[in-house]
Amino acid sequence: MELDPDMLIRPSSRIPSLKSLAEGGLARWIVIGIVAIILLATTFYSVATDEVGVVKRLGRHVRTAQPGLHMKLPFAFEKVHKVRVKHVFKEEFGFATERPGVRTVYRRGDFSDQSLMLTGDLNSAVVEWIIQYRIQDPIKYLFEVRGVPETIRDVAEVAMRTIVGDRSVTEVLTIGRREVADQVQLRMQEILDDYGTGVEVVTVNLKDVNPPDPVKPAFNEVNEAKQERETLINEAWAEYNSAIPAAEGEAQRLIRDAEGYAVARVNRAEGEAERFLAVLNEYSRARDVTKRRLYLEAMNDILPKLENTYVVDPELRNLIPLLQLDKKGGQQ
Repeated sequence: MELDPDMLIRPSSRIPSLKSLAEGGLARWIVIGIVAIILLATTFYSVATDEVGVVKRLGRHVRTAQPGLHMKLPFAFEKVHKVRVKHVFKEEFGFATERPGVRTVYRRGDFSDQSLMLTGDLNSAVVEWIIQYRIQDPIKYLFEVRGVPETIRDVAEVAMRTIVGDRSVTEVLTIGRREVADQVQLRMQEILDDYGTGVEVVTVNLKDVNPPDPVKPAFNEVNEAKQERETLINEAWAEYNSAIPAAEGEAQRLIRDAEGYAVARVNRAEGEAERFLAVLNEYSRARDVTKRRLYLEAMNDILPKLENTYVVDPELRNLIPLLQLDKKGGQQ
């Protein structure tokens, strides 16, 4: 059997060429690579340091993953919801921040539906406040309540309107702001715990409280009068606190001086009495001698204080002026 030379160099149509084999193998490897990438991407996941991963298997919670690299069943068998449990979220009422920074830019608009409130004395006030909260229980946050951020906003408005409605406009505008914020925080936490939101209210801060624009001038005048009254009261108390302690100190000093003077006088009188009794005892023992000694002691105290001394005979009937009995005449 003779072979056709053309048959030796012409490839058969039934045997695939090397090019076709190469193209088919490349496509298969591309498919395998894509499947591997999808498998790895849906199997491995990472959780950030401020998050926890809540893993659901076919819609049911199975475990909670801590920060780090983890594995799960690929594709849609298990899904991961990352919840930022260490982040503090913020909600604003009565205003909206458009761009925070050193010079914060606020969004323009009418927020009176959030901020305009009725106080307990039937006055109105515009209250702008901020709440900050943290996710405490990610399981409750994801599965117990639908739309937790909207629920938090609704609860915040209810709590604020309730607390403000129990107080006068003066308390809300001035001295009662801190107390209002504290009670709103407690009220919000009670409601959110009853709902099972898994949220912890960190703080409630009243940013600004003002009267409505139509009555703002009258409110400002009233506040200025109250501030002036407080200033006068404080000045009066300052004067009182400076005068009363000084007067009390002076009174105590006078009392101590009087007590000391009384003790000294009593001691001196007791000493004089003791001396008198001692002299009396001596006098009773020797009356003549004691009388003469007392007379001499008295003269010793009296005579040096006199300028001129006149000696008169006790038997003299008529007193003759002795004009020459001065110091010189006495010496002669």
